[in-house]
Amino acid sequence: MSEVKVNKISPRSGTDVTLGDSGDTITIPTGVTLDTSNSTVTLPDGSVTNAKLTNSSITINGSSVSLGGSTTIETGTSWQSDIKTAAFTAVAGEGYWINTTSAAVTMTLPASASVGDTIEFSDYLRTWNTNAVTINTNSLNFQGNSSPNPEYNTSGQSVRIVYSGATQGWIPTSDDDVTLETPGNLANFLVIAGGGGSSRDLGGGGGAGGYRNSYNNETSGGGGSSESALTFNGGTVYTITVGAGGAEVGSGQSNDGSNSSITGSDITNIESIGGGGGGAREIYNGRDGGSGGGSPYNTGLTGGSGTANQGYNGGGNALNNSPAAGGGGASEVGADNGTGTGGDGLASSISGSSVTRAGGGGGGGTNNAGSGGSGGGGAGGNSADGVHGTANTGGGAGGGGNNSTNGAAGGSGVVIIRMATSSYSGTTTGSPTVSQSGSDTILIYTGSGSYTH
Repeated sequence: MSEVKVNKISPRSGTDVTLGDSGDTITIPTGVTLDTSNSTVTLPDGSVTNAKLTNSSITINGSSVSLGGSTTIETGTSWQSDIKTAAFTAVAGEGYWINTTSAAVTMTLPASASVGDTIEFSDYLRTWNTNAVTINTNSLNFQGNSSPNPEYNTSGQSVRIVYSGATQGWIPTSDDDVTLETPGNLANFLVIAGGGGSSRDLGGGGGAGGYRNSYNNETSGGGGSSESALTFNGGTVYTITVGAGGAEVGSGQSNDGSNSSITGSDITNIESIGGGGGGAREIYNGRDGGSGGGSPYNTGLTGGSGTANQGYNGGGNALNNSPAAGGGGASEVGADNGTGTGGDGLASSISGSSVTRAGGGGGGGTNNAGSGGSGGGGAGGNSADGVHGTANTGGGAGGGGNNSTNGAAGGSGVVIIRMATSSYSGTTTGSPTVSQSGSDTILIYTGSGSYTH
């Protein structure tokens, strides 16, 4: 160190600072230089700590950074040069060109994320409509849902997703992707009511149970269009009712089938109407129902009416001879008296394979009874009791033949629910049959029960 003898120091402000008597000294540390010609003091590197400074940090993007520290400054999406054609894991802050010309691609999101993390991806060759891009959310929410995995299948689509926090998770913010991409609680259904019963002695065929369907754009009964799938919410109990077929009778008015339904506190209930009972020779018309019952052998009597978007009418009385008229089916009106064939049912693949259900029952006859409609409709009896509708198809009963003792019973209904396996809770009552088809779980209820999502 060195010493400088001074009488006073005059700062650049011009104010004298007196040290004391002449001869007082200031000790200048090694490395510090004093230039009296321009009143400057030069300090060596690292000689002043942050703690000695009034302002020891700076603010970048709202965050404080200490002097001498480091931070990363967001400069926008870093688009990757390698074109993605197979499954990969995305990184926050990056953008990806995804080419699905040869096959669908799955992009897995990061296992953890911070608010503001951004990922972008775009259709490289406008082929997502042929082979879609599936997003594996890696256990984080996407638009508030944890399942199923979102799928992007629009040609030329570009997507920007931003992480909003644990509750809503990743949210698409680009203009063409703000719609909900994770309808993870959607449940498709097929609800068929019990088929109508029949009476003896040239009775009309029973009508099929009402038929309502939402799966894969398949039609509902009576020429109705496919319905919208249900949205199931966590913790809600959905009650499943499977309707019985109408009981057979020996004489008098035939019995209708019972209704089937799916009900819940947060959905518009789905109810299918039981099939109408077949007309009885004791001057009873075919009854109205999901599909209508056929008229009996008797001039002037009529078939029952079907329910809109559930089933068709029963056959009427065109001729006063046997066989009696067939019951209506899900896809077809029952044949008139004189032909007697039950109306055909409809096929659905909701259970994993194509199955036809809800056929109408055939009219009873002497030697020419009407056949049952495809899909569980019972045949009319030839001078014998009618044939029961097939269980769990909602098929109508075949009418009793000439001088028979009884008619027949309609087939019981069925309720089928299909949903993404990733959203299936596994909580049921009533012992439904549970199976998987692809990425979906299928519940087939042949008796009443419940499902808790």
